[in-house]
Amino acid sequence: MDEQINHDGVERKERDDIFSKVVRAGKRTYFFDVKATRQEDFYLTITESKKRASQDGKFFFEKHKIFLYKEDFEKFAEGLNEVVDFIKSKQGDDLSFKPRATDEEDDVMQDELTNISFDDLGEK
Repeated sequence: MDEQINHDGVERKERDDIFSKVVRAGKRTYFFDVKATRQEDFYLTITESKKRASQDGKFFFEKHKIFLYKEDFEKFAEGLNEVVDFIKSKQGDDLSFKPRATDEEDDVMQDELTNISFDDLGEK
């Protein structure tokens, strides 16, 4: 089977990559990649990529990835739709680009989000 380099820079066998969609949104790029397991079950990876500058001025891409398996698609979509509908109801349907946090504020917020303990989430 042919091998190729995907957007993560990782060598993959062609059979793994079924379908991809790239969404450029402001400073971020989102990759929606449908992949297949060895048993030919499909799953989705969602990758957020953001260009950052290191302290020495060189650029790199910060990436965050979510693996979403088919048994979770429905609940994930319901949750996503629910929070998007909530935001629309509170802030209107205009989801156009508006200035947001600076990179420094974004880094602080990211640090706060990264330091979440799963014990804090609790069970329902």
